[in-house]
Amino acid sequence: MEGDLLEWLGCDMSIKVLMYLDHPSDIGRVSCLSRSWRQFVIANGFCKKLCIKKFPEAECFTHVTEPSNSMEPVEVGTSNYLEWEILEREHRVYAHLARALTSPVKMKDCIEYSMGASSTDNYPDEGIDNTLDPSDRVGGTPSYWSSKGEEDPEVPEALYYRLTSTLCIVDEIKIQPFQVFFQDGNLIYSAQAVRFKMGHVVDMASNTMNEVMAGQRSVDDAFIWTYVSPKFPMAQKNCLQTFKLPQPVLCIGGVVQIELLGRVQRHELDGLYYICMCHVQVLGRPLSVAFDVHTINFPRKCVLTYSADVKDCSLSSRMASEEECSGTPGGLLGFAARFRQIRQIRAGWIWDRAFQNTWFGNVAGGENSESDDE
Repeated sequence: MEGDLLEWLGCDMSIKVLMYLDHPSDIGRVSCLSRSWRQFVIANGFCKKLCIKKFPEAECFTHVTEPSNSMEPVEVGTSNYLEWEILEREHRVYAHLARALTSPVKMKDCIEYSMGASSTDNYPDEGIDNTLDPSDRVGGTPSYWSSKGEEDPEVPEALYYRLTSTLCIVDEIKIQPFQVFFQDGNLIYSAQAVRFKMGHVVDMASNTMNEVMAGQRSVDDAFIWTYVSPKFPMAQKNCLQTFKLPQPVLCIGGVVQIELLGRVQRHELDGLYYICMCHVQVLGRPLSVAFDVHTINFPRKCVLTYSADVKDCSLSSRMASEEECSGTPGGLLGFAARFRQIRQIRAGWIWDRAFQNTWFGNVAGGENSESDDE
């Protein structure tokens, strides 16, 4: 086969083929094949597409910025050169983001501090800060958060936490209801179910929770949620219960809301229903401090910022750009295998062996081998 594979397949089929790539290293290798391949990868935003495929929450980014690059987005058609510079910048930033999103890092508790609760019975003794301590007793004193009492068991409650980074991958959340060991019966004031929301405050500069608690702002007006989980039933047990999300979530903005739905236990003295929690963990991994997000005056939209000069020891060694395409043989073989899996998309697709071996090395063998006269 002679000529460029892009020309042979055509634009639409080439896009379909490259959309099967599921790792930033693969996209990096493709962009290193030739100038035309690199231009094709950049023009079609494959790094951005990969980020959205892995984490649909990333679709809320309207554009990207780099502090070291003062060029701002311009209207299409004003300058071909500037348009291409913008595309290259998006490609570069999303390549780093894709690498960060796929880097294997051990999960840890990502909560930096508690922001507030929808209600608190006895503040600060029964405040939300107590949920950051893994023990239900500190210095012999009970350590837990308690809601205010309600006659209606359907009245929900919510706990708000700020994560250690404005971009965190969250995999699961752990919650331990509080067992009131100082009352007769050792009752457990759990919720019937929980639901999780992740996102950011509308106004980064405002003291959001104070405004909400003072009644100056509604919760719906103060936060924008880019992810809402399904409901999870909560067991009436005094243990750290794990709620694993259907798939890992990119928390954009670093705010997590824990909704506590349905009250179970009534207090014997006042006859009101309460919810009490003694410990909360949000398990995941923060992305590099080189990434940041900024809100704009548009619903559910943010700007992604990448500062190349900011170093993060935990991730910098894995944030190689697509130009570093000397990957392992296993990665190249995997890339070749993915291309072979979809060659039936177009009837009569036959790999030229010399062309295939030039790209991927000697990958012939078994049922994947074709003779030159096929």
